[in-house]
Amino acid sequence: MEIKNYSSSTSGFTLLGISSNPHLQKPLFAIFLIIYLVTLVGNVLIILTIHSDSRLHTPMYFFLSNLSFMDICFTTVIVPKMLVNFLSDTKSISYMGCLVQMYFFMACGNTDSYLLASMAIDRLVAICNPFHYDAIMNPRRCLLMLLGSCTVSHLHSMLRVLLMSRLSFCASHVIKHFFCDTQPVLKLSCSDTSSNQMVVMTETLAVIVTPFLCILFSYLRIIITVLTIPSAAGKWKAFSTCGSHLTIVVLFYGSIIYVYFRPLSMYSMVKDRVATLTYTVVTPMLNPFIYSLRNKDMKMGIRKLRFGIHSWKE
Repeated sequence: MEIKNYSSSTSGFTLLGISSNPHLQKPLFAIFLIIYLVTLVGNVLIILTIHSDSRLHTPMYFFLSNLSFMDICFTTVIVPKMLVNFLSDTKSISYMGCLVQMYFFMACGNTDSYLLASMAIDRLVAICNPFHYDAIMNPRRCLLMLLGSCTVSHLHSMLRVLLMSRLSFCASHVIKHFFCDTQPVLKLSCSDTSSNQMVVMTETLAVIVTPFLCILFSYLRIIITVLTIPSAAGKWKAFSTCGSHLTIVVLFYGSIIYVYFRPLSMYSMVKDRVATLTYTVVTPMLNPFIYSLRNKDMKMGIRKLRFGIHSWKE
């Protein structure tokens, strides 16, 4: 039996999508279009609010505005192609298109994780060392943290895509996922992927676990510091500044750990789709609500922005 190789740049893949049921394609298109528009509007609103209100020109909101921008990029890498495929019969993606999607997906996702770590460091300094907060979290250091996050993430993505580009894909070229993620694509390869998986797991541990450990260490220090505060009101006030960030961290890292930190043999198509949807689509949509609904400064900033828009119209 002849085995056909799909590793050339002229060949492509077929994305199976969320569901192969033809009757669900249009309803799913409508649902994810609404989610995507809500994500865009919500995150753009966060960015505009922070940039228009001078009271929000602080390190925490600097990182939050960049997180919102990265969430827009993150979902845009995946959702528009998903929407097109809902209404398409072929549901195809070119070989090069697959690698490009994989690259920007990993770059944006990893930058998200480093920004969450930067926000955890910001909370650590604000609660544990408040008198030196302005000196430690100065604009130059915040900018360097942002640039470092982007640089490490893009280098990580470049290495992963270069490794994937060296593989051969035989027989089936149907990706059992709604985008070009690493594990589903590796499942299609007829090359020996053991060394690829080892490098991927080792390098991924270094890149993804580093910000996670940073977040963990920061909150352990925060908890120890908060427990020394004598009044219950003081403890609650300190913890309340971390609530929104912790919620996003749990959603983001919980689903990522489930999807990626398992051997390829334990890959489950349905469960992984649900978990992947959580951090690629649901979390970016929820971020603006989580950070604005429980944050008085953001609420005031949004009201100020609305008032400014109404005044400009008049």
